[in-house]
Amino acid sequence: MFNQETINKLKSIPTPFYYYDLEVLKQTLHLAKTESEKYNFIVHYALKANVSNEILNIIKSYNIGADCVSGNEVKKAVECNFNSEDIVFAGVGKSDEEINYALDHNIFCFNCESIQELEVINELAITKNKIASIALRINPNVNANTHKYITTGLEENKFGINLWELDAVTNLLKTTTNLKLIGLHFHIGSQITDLNTYKSLCIKVNEIQNWFEHHNIKLENINVGGGLGVDYHQPDTNRYANFASYFKLFNNFLEVRPHQKVHFELGRALVAQCGTLISKVLYIKKGVSTNFVILDAGMTELLRPALYQAYHKIENLSQSPHSSLLSPFYKYDVVGPICESADCFGKAVNLPETFRGDIIALRTTGAYGEVMSSAYNLRDRVKAIYSY
Repeated sequence: MFNQETINKLKSIPTPFYYYDLEVLKQTLHLAKTESEKYNFIVHYALKANVSNEILNIIKSYNIGADCVSGNEVKKAVECNFNSEDIVFAGVGKSDEEINYALDHNIFCFNCESIQELEVINELAITKNKIASIALRINPNVNANTHKYITTGLEENKFGINLWELDAVTNLLKTTTNLKLIGLHFHIGSQITDLNTYKSLCIKVNEIQNWFEHHNIKLENINVGGGLGVDYHQPDTNRYANFASYFKLFNNFLEVRPHQKVHFELGRALVAQCGTLISKVLYIKKGVSTNFVILDAGMTELLRPALYQAYHKIENLSQSPHSSLLSPFYKYDVVGPICESADCFGKAVNLPETFRGDIIALRTTGAYGEVMSSAYNLRDRVKAIYSY
């Protein structure tokens, strides 16, 4: 991904910063659209992964919709000119203000996660004399086999309506005058690399659809969520998620009814590989059992490793490929400057001998990187640089 010309350019920019390769983004979007359109599947982008205006404008240009999990994400989608009929609003805790804003902008659908939420949206819609289109987010109790913090489809999770609540929900919908049920929504987790997990989801969705048909409820839309993982270990060898196998699996195992539309909400798989966090080595510190590379980027710029021990490939860009082959390699703990022991990007990282002032790249940070950054320790907000 980084040729010598790019590396020389990056060395001249004050660190830390996010570097986005927009050509990688475009190639990723092209692949996702090409593979999904083989089956007439509809793709929405999960804004929570990255809300950069530059990135959102490119995504919108591929006729991809917006999946939002907060009122401000809905506002962001509207401001970036996503069509209202392509905006979906999910989230377990929608406020009245957020719901009212979405109603005012006539979004495509609210993905509803509880009985009380259905009651609240109905009341607010009555006040505005509007009909709110809704999908029921069903908790299918399918294990995504990923980190416990990014698993969302089990009964122990806070998300979705449980299967044993369906009778109460359908009875309620008979009395809610300003709600229109247009579909079902599922999302079982994130960074899923075993596609058999999605086969299990399809089987469960088929069973739930049969339940609704048995109760004479026809559904126009099925939203199967997202969560498709990317390769954090080999970002250059496997730059793109396996969109072909992903969409083909749903085509093979999901029992789609006539005239029914199938929706996906991809985030990480679309933007992760186009982003890299660029940092500079402040100090090399010798410890008792390890040596530390102390960077000017920390958990304030990239939270994932501290939050759920996420792996990101770490590269020393100051070492050319030829000098790296000749130089000895050492194991370092690569850490940041934040006053927290959790501020660590990787332990026993194998790097060529590293020095103060070297430029370090933390790869595959286009998703859940910049968007989760903070000003903790009164840090300056991380900036972004784009390669067009």
